[in-house]
Amino acid sequence: MNAVLISRATVLAAATIGLIGLVTAYVARAITTPAIVQSAISPECLEYEVIGLCAWLDCSTTGCSVKTSIRVKHFIPELVVSAYENTGENPWTEIALLSPPLGNALGGGSTNEAEPHEHANTRFKNVDAIGHPSELFYRFTDRFGWFCESDAVPFKPYFLSTLDALAWRSGIPEMAYPEALTFGIRELGVPGDLWSPVYPRSGFVSQTHDYKVAAATAQRAADIVTRRGQPHVYQPLAPEDDSDSGRWPPAAVMEGDPETHKWQRLEPEMTMACSIFPDGGENNRLQPPGDYVWSLWRPYRCCKKRGQELLTFTGE
Repeated sequence: MNAVLISRATVLAAATIGLIGLVTAYVARAITTPAIVQSAISPECLEYEVIGLCAWLDCSTTGCSVKTSIRVKHFIPELVVSAYENTGENPWTEIALLSPPLGNALGGGSTNEAEPHEHANTRFKNVDAIGHPSELFYRFTDRFGWFCESDAVPFKPYFLSTLDALAWRSGIPEMAYPEALTFGIRELGVPGDLWSPVYPRSGFVSQTHDYKVAAATAQRAADIVTRRGQPHVYQPLAPEDDSDSGRWPPAAVMEGDPETHKWQRLEPEMTMACSIFPDGGENNRLQPPGDYVWSLWRPYRCCKKRGQELLTFTGE
């Protein structure tokens, strides 16, 4: 009897240790709001630069004069984009409850070919694009003097793939778009290392490498959110040109173009550097459950308004 009791206790202890290990491993791969806020203190991603001057016509009851202000350029972290395996399990801990399984948005994962020699592999990722919690970023930029502001609202859901289930899980109607049917256009990657077409902008990617799948779906979500009038359920983050007020927002995200965006990897293995895809992240050791998080940084140009009318400006 004692032997049986000891055996059961041993098994129970081993199972408990195993469960704790699994939970700990999952938590270690999750990311929290404080960590995301801290990641925004990145001079390399910021790329603050004085690029010229703005000349303003300032008029009052006593007459008019021309005043100048510096013109600056820098990147701003606008979105936190998560690409993850199972519906309802966003690795950003505090945001996970925003995307529970509902309606047609259930499950996730990948479909592997039965034969080991086959290279085709269809994988699926849920994607959420949430306004970056950037309070610390703006306090950080104070030291540089004048800086630009983004229209992004912290913690605002700009895209939740669970709410866009029809388009995100079927590819309708974009599977019939010329961008989806024409080889060699709107491709993520470089010659010799093509990761995925951008269209159709859905959660399914034919790709064997899980990191590349996640990156492709994150790129697709950013492509949607930074444009207006797309056939998806989302909130656009596409600020209008505001040059009369001394602010020049970025163009819509375009794959391979560092003049429209950069990515900062937050999970796994947070980095304080920014780049575009391909970014080398696929070379890191990847572990289940196949969840990834990036910050999307976008470039702004601006100058302080010092009059009623912007006369001219210098710089790129």
